[in-house]
Amino acid sequence: MYKFIFSAFGDEIASSLDEQIEVLKKHGIEYLEFRSANGKNIADYTEDEAKEVLRKLKDSGIKVSAIGSPIGKVDVNCDFEKYLELFRHIVELAHVLETKYIRIFSFYVPEGEEEKYTDVVVERLSKFTEIAKKEDIILLHENEKEIYGSNAERCYKILSTINSPNLRATFDPANFVQCKVEVYPHAFELLKNYIEYVHIKDAKFSDGSVTVAGEGNGRLKDVIAALKRIGFCGFLSIEPHLNNNLPGGGPENFAKAYRAIKRIIDEEGEI
Repeated sequence: MYKFIFSAFGDEIASSLDEQIEVLKKHGIEYLEFRSANGKNIADYTEDEAKEVLRKLKDSGIKVSAIGSPIGKVDVNCDFEKYLELFRHIVELAHVLETKYIRIFSFYVPEGEEEKYTDVVVERLSKFTEIAKKEDIILLHENEKEIYGSNAERCYKILSTINSPNLRATFDPANFVQCKVEVYPHAFELLKNYIEYVHIKDAKFSDGSVTVAGEGNGRLKDVIAALKRIGFCGFLSIEPHLNNNLPGGGPENFAKAYRAIKRIIDEEGEI
């Protein structure tokens, strides 16, 4: 039995947290993937500021599905011990915001030298995972262009080598398309046992432009059908930045993105 729970990147609706909340409530969505608000990235929040965000969300009946952190979106040759301090800060913010999920990436590596950096990437993500295990946090590695985990094989390498319930996958069809990766069946079948969380946006192979679900080459209908078959229970987080920029495509683009994924799910049967 499957269960889909809608969430959304609110900062792709608007920079203002108040407007993010207003639009989510309008569509009956009870979860927010929190990345930024009011022009400030989550990594720059203090714990007191995060507590104020939580208070405002709770007053509106909204919960945090995950922190959309920037962790791992830095040069692989960074000062890692110093970078761990930022990671630990994000973990504390996750506790404050009452979510068990933190989205992460697998570092920028020199183009064409990805395999050379496999051991370094795995070692660093293993350290993140060890901390996450102690803190009862689940890290969600997102496939993304220009990082080590830009294709399905390297995502699988990370997840299967570390092989921990505290390191799972955020599956992003549009990001795979932008890296010229076949989303379905190739990437999905390779990663399906690790998928914990799904980002909902689509994209075109021709120019990489982002579209609503079903209008690109990400085979979202097949992905949704396959998630149902494997009994996926988790978040579908809508990314409505159809103008390919931040902050956000606004409430109208969010409505388009939400209707598109709802239509696909409804065609495949009840939620």
